[in-house]
Amino acid sequence: MKLSIALFSAAVAFSFVGCTQETQNSLSRSLQNWTGTNGVLDVYAGDKLVHKFIKIDKVSTAYGTNDGKMRPYRYGYGVDDLNFNGKADPGEKKVYFEFSDYSTSYIFYERNTK
Repeated sequence: MKLSIALFSAAVAFSFVGCTQETQNSLSRSLQNWTGTNGVLDVYAGDKLVHKFIKIDKVSTAYGTNDGKMRPYRYGYGVDDLNFNGKADPGEKKVYFEFSDYSTSYIFYERNTK
């Protein structure tokens, strides 16, 4: 049993090494999304925080339906933190959001829950 687990782990490691960096990043995101995250997206206009989304489980890259090419925006679902306090307050609902690669500054990070 231990030998089969070791062989499986080695096969996964070798196949991962043979992937391009983009594929490795995609696989890594898939694993992270599968295990879940507590993401936060802060959107800035200059040095001013103008929007915050919390409790984001993943941010995805958009791909074209017909051509399969990557689109210049990301999207996801998160709680619209209207008062920027980092908590889901009454009245703050989960919403769909998009942000462009060409947009103002943004920071996506995982909230430390401890």
